[in-house]
Amino acid sequence: MSRVCELTGKGPMVGNNVSHANNKTKRRFLPNLNDVTLQSEVLGRGVKLRISASALRSVDHRGGLDKFLAKAKDSDLSETALKIKKEILKAQSAQAATIEA
Repeated sequence: MSRVCELTGKGPMVGNNVSHANNKTKRRFLPNLNDVTLQSEVLGRGVKLRISASALRSVDHRGGLDKFLAKAKDSDLSETALKIKKEILKAQSAQAATIEA
């Protein structure tokens, strides 16, 4: 399983451990990933995703998964997140069509 956030695309970074004697050795900084189930209001069901803690705060800040995905760039999203985004857009257009009729 890759260590990449499904919503933001945030992945591992490379840096150095620096000792007191200023010796440098390579290390990896891994993102803080969590398995969460986010509720989609439009779809009416939960969606399981593996996202970073900062992405979870961003989802809460924007007002939920539906609003976050509406503003998210497609290049940052994973395949599953893109599929969910398309389902949400399809459901929203269907709701708008029923309201107009």
